[in-house]
Amino acid sequence: MTPPAPSSIPATRPTAGRGDDGVSAPVVPAPVSNRRRAVLLVVTAALVLVVAVVSITVGAYVIPVGDVLKVLAAKTGLTDSTNSLNASVVWDMRLTRVLLAGAVGAALACSGAAYQGTFRNPLVEPFILGVSAGAACGAGLAVMVDVPLSMQVMAFIFGMLAVWLTYTLSRVRGERPTVTLILAGVVVGSFFSAVFSLFQYAGTDEQLRRLVFWVMGGFYRATWNDVAVVVPATVIGCLLLWRFGWRLNVLSLGDDEARSLGVDPEPLRRWVIVLATALTALAVSVSGIIAWVGLLVPHAARMMVGPDHRFVIPLSATLGAVFVMACDVLARTIHTGEVPISIITSILGAPYLVYLLRTRATHLGASS
Repeated sequence: MTPPAPSSIPATRPTAGRGDDGVSAPVVPAPVSNRRRAVLLVVTAALVLVVAVVSITVGAYVIPVGDVLKVLAAKTGLTDSTNSLNASVVWDMRLTRVLLAGAVGAALACSGAAYQGTFRNPLVEPFILGVSAGAACGAGLAVMVDVPLSMQVMAFIFGMLAVWLTYTLSRVRGERPTVTLILAGVVVGSFFSAVFSLFQYAGTDEQLRRLVFWVMGGFYRATWNDVAVVVPATVIGCLLLWRFGWRLNVLSLGDDEARSLGVDPEPLRRWVIVLATALTALAVSVSGIIAWVGLLVPHAARMMVGPDHRFVIPLSATLGAVFVMACDVLARTIHTGEVPISIITSILGAPYLVYLLRTRATHLGASS
């Protein structure tokens, strides 16, 4: 059967009414027009650039926007010279971490949107299959044993290994229901978390310090080598997940309905999980574990453009980049030392989750 065109897939949404107990059901917002969705994407993409420029200018050493532009022009060959101190701060310190923060935010948020669409559950987030615990274990092993591979490489390898183990365990009985896959992720994540705790217990003071700072997240280690790998990979990964957007819309109708429309659910889930996991593992490997981004940002995107994954995924990427870059600015400016970024994201994310829980009948119910 030939799959239907994306535009021919009906969009369904709950309607307002009165429940059996006589209490009025919450009103679900009207569908958002594609024109408004496109405008939101353009606005948030422009906001990414604005926040990136502001992020470069602020810090312990404030650099005016004009001087930042002069440095960028000099580094790209448009002008001959610039202030050496400004050039060092902008090019070697701030630009790398701003680009990396934007890429990591986009990767985590985009992966979260893909996971939520795949599992048809708005409370799913990228770390649910054990990738964060596996990455932490790999980074811990690199610190403890002093293996030839870097912390980033070991974190990526073990993050992917954790999800492979999760997927393998879920196939023990020849089936892969969503509940079994999630439970397998809990088991694998608990195992790797226990191993990481053992590393913390057995490590020296210096090793413990490195492990704690890594697991709490941050971009103080950002280098141009990291940027050269993570930014292109994030762009490619997000584009590939976006290509699956209309299929995720079909999958939200249920497996049987998806098959009747020409979409095989199992290969689709497998590909989306692999892509989203690779993006998450790559992000975690260079930044440590940054909480809440993959859970909350897709919700914000869905509330703005509705449940259509063709728009939710790219909007999640732009909002995630803005959110993490802004949190990174706070992490390095609110205190004389650098605050781990997961503390900032948790402080900002927890109240938002409370808001979502209070309005879940409208927003969570409409998106599931």
